[in-house]
Amino acid sequence: MLVKTYGAAVQGIEATIITVEVNISSGIKFFMVGLPDVAIKESHERILSAFSNKGYKFPRKQVIINMSPADIRKAGSAYDLPIAMGILAASEEIKSDKLKDYAIMGELSLDGSVVPIKGVLPIAIKVKEAGFKGLIIPSENVCEAAVVQGLDVLGVSDLCEITEFLNGNLDIKPTVLSPFSSDTNLADDNIPDFAEVKGQESVKRAIEVAAAGGHNIIMIGSPGAGKSMLAKRIPSILPPLTLEEALETTKIHSVVGNIDKYTSLLKHRPFRSPHHSISDTALVGGGSYPQPGEISLAHNGVLYLDELPEFKRSALEVLRQPLEDRKITVSRVNCTVEYPASFMLVASMNPCPCGYYGHPHKECTCTPNQVKNYMNKVSGPLLDRIDIQIEVSPLEFKAISDNKAAESSATIRERVIKAREIQKQRFQSEDNVYCNAQMTTKLLRKFAKLDEGCLKLMQTAMDRLNLSARAYDRILKVSRTIADLDGSEQIKPKHIAEAITYRNLDREKYFV
Repeated sequence: MLVKTYGAAVQGIEATIITVEVNISSGIKFFMVGLPDVAIKESHERILSAFSNKGYKFPRKQVIINMSPADIRKAGSAYDLPIAMGILAASEEIKSDKLKDYAIMGELSLDGSVVPIKGVLPIAIKVKEAGFKGLIIPSENVCEAAVVQGLDVLGVSDLCEITEFLNGNLDIKPTVLSPFSSDTNLADDNIPDFAEVKGQESVKRAIEVAAAGGHNIIMIGSPGAGKSMLAKRIPSILPPLTLEEALETTKIHSVVGNIDKYTSLLKHRPFRSPHHSISDTALVGGGSYPQPGEISLAHNGVLYLDELPEFKRSALEVLRQPLEDRKITVSRVNCTVEYPASFMLVASMNPCPCGYYGHPHKECTCTPNQVKNYMNKVSGPLLDRIDIQIEVSPLEFKAISDNKAAESSATIRERVIKAREIQKQRFQSEDNVYCNAQMTTKLLRKFAKLDEGCLKLMQTAMDRLNLSARAYDRILKVSRTIADLDGSEQIKPKHIAEAITYRNLDREKYFV
């Protein structure tokens, strides 16, 4: 008897419907075809044990399982459940009437219990698009899949539950979640607040500008100046995720299994801070069968690289293209996948190997050549892609001991959201452009026009700092954001002047 069940294969962050065909006929062999990996081939032993422990009989006949389309790679143990249901239906131990209405995914334990799987959200989205009535998955994954409206998401905890449901002896109610709200409350004890940061007003201003326009930023300062402290507070002033952003971000984290059973959609923007020993593949994504890297896990959020010169040169250089394209394409012999990588890069570094070059009180022990070589660990093309470069000076005792309350993240965030709303209206007719940092050269000519006074100021800066054409565009983007924060439609010389001050690494101080 031939029976078909349905599942899905995840490639990148998209899914493809897979038809599991099970045919039982006379004979004694077991065949599995359709490009399954080792984990799927091992499902025979898991299913055999699960059947035995739950009182079902594995057919003593020839069993042929085909996973179609046969040219798409299938990986992982999530196909245990659709294969098991196909075998039971083909051997007439359960009814097969409902199988055409539901996609089924789940891993079986040897005792017959169903354990959670990865990539449930992209699977649920594809199942809904394919016109299925519902999706049957492990109970721990139902919150993640239930965000897809118009799809019956049924959670099962063991083999008996799903068989009883298919036989019509058990009614499983679909999981229903409340609609997504973008009014995310960031007053969370786990999110650090800028109110805790003493002094550093100029750096806070630079961070506010970066958050308002989605600009990349690097902070240069001595050890203990507060670079990491400031960076960790950036998510608290970013606008809340929209529904589209939350879905796309959650899909990426779902693929790598970062979603727990109580989470439906990610409500806060990601903050990823990999160690400087990270490999190129772990940073940008890849592997024999490509998985998302840190830059994709930081999508719609912040990627923080502390001690930037300590990262491998090769790892930093592979960031150059994603910073421009806001996506990463990973090509392998087996497949080619594309992951989104629209993140805000935040980096920090010391000014020299000992960390005290330019310190007001401590003497630097590095030679000029050592300082230059240290700074040259970060290539010019990468620095050109960082819009804001700001110095973080060590605080004086007076500033540290001051009990005056600093401006809170909530106050700064209000200004950032207002500036982002202006940009949203500005780019509403543009594709894939949501903030000033994403403007192309064409959009810069349209939305960042300079009057004569601004042009003269820019020419002086270009001549004195020997800026590249890309740095010129960066200054225009930052000045456009500063004007948005100021509520000004036209970019003024004061906005250009402030943007120029955020190009600290273009100055000769660091290249003696």
